[in-house]
Amino acid sequence: MSPAASTPHALIGGTEGVRRLADAFYDVMEREPAFAVLRAIHAADLAPMRERLADWLVQWMGGPRLYAEKHPERGCIVSAHAAFAIDQRLADQWMACMRRAFDAAEAPAEFRAMVEPVMAGMCQGLRNDRAA
Repeated sequence: MSPAASTPHALIGGTEGVRRLADAFYDVMEREPAFAVLRAIHAADLAPMRERLADWLVQWMGGPRLYAEKHPERGCIVSAHAAFAIDQRLADQWMACMRRAFDAAEAPAEFRAMVEPVMAGMCQGLRNDRAA
């Protein structure tokens, strides 16, 4: 297998597969009461966030640099989330929602094994409820 074929981007089905995952994430978040706290920090219109998350995931997973091209001022994921109070509960909700999105998007096992632990670590890294 070539290196490009083994990226998460390729394993999920390219840019369209990543977009399905991002849409599944927001569909689950909107539909399931368990994610009400997570939903509450988002704007009423999720369309811009659907596109932004999809673009970021495409780039992060080894696809085209869509996010960097559209949002050159937002290079750092930590600074992009600094305005939100992210505690353990919110980080856990985000990851639980993404796990359900993996299921809804029928993400392959190889993809999940590669991406899920890294995303879980990223969620913890975005927490800003720790004492300085």
